[in-house]
Amino acid sequence: MDLQRINQHKQSFDSIQQYITSEDGKEQIEVWFARELQELLGYARWENFLVAIGRAVDSCRTQGINVDDHFREVTKMILVSTHIWNLTFLMNGDSCLKIVSVRKPI
Repeated sequence: MDLQRINQHKQSFDSIQQYITSEDGKEQIEVWFARELQELLGYARWENFLVAIGRAVDSCRTQGINVDDHFREVTKMILVSTHIWNLTFLMNGDSCLKIVSVRKPI
């Protein structure tokens, strides 16, 4: 792999890199979220990427590497538009309720 391609890959990874503060608050730790890595690495389905993550975790264990130093389960909160949430609720709500039946499309 030539230097130009290596730099392109590095820029791609750097573009999704995040920083979190260590537990003691003394340092910033670089992290990558799996959902962003999934896309960057070309996995179309989350289930397939989970298999790859599982293999990486197994590889760390086999080599005696502390998995917790490299993999953490996190939940990333996303902001959802109130309008979209309301629309979703109304579309899937109980049509017997008067307010829902008024707003629910036919």
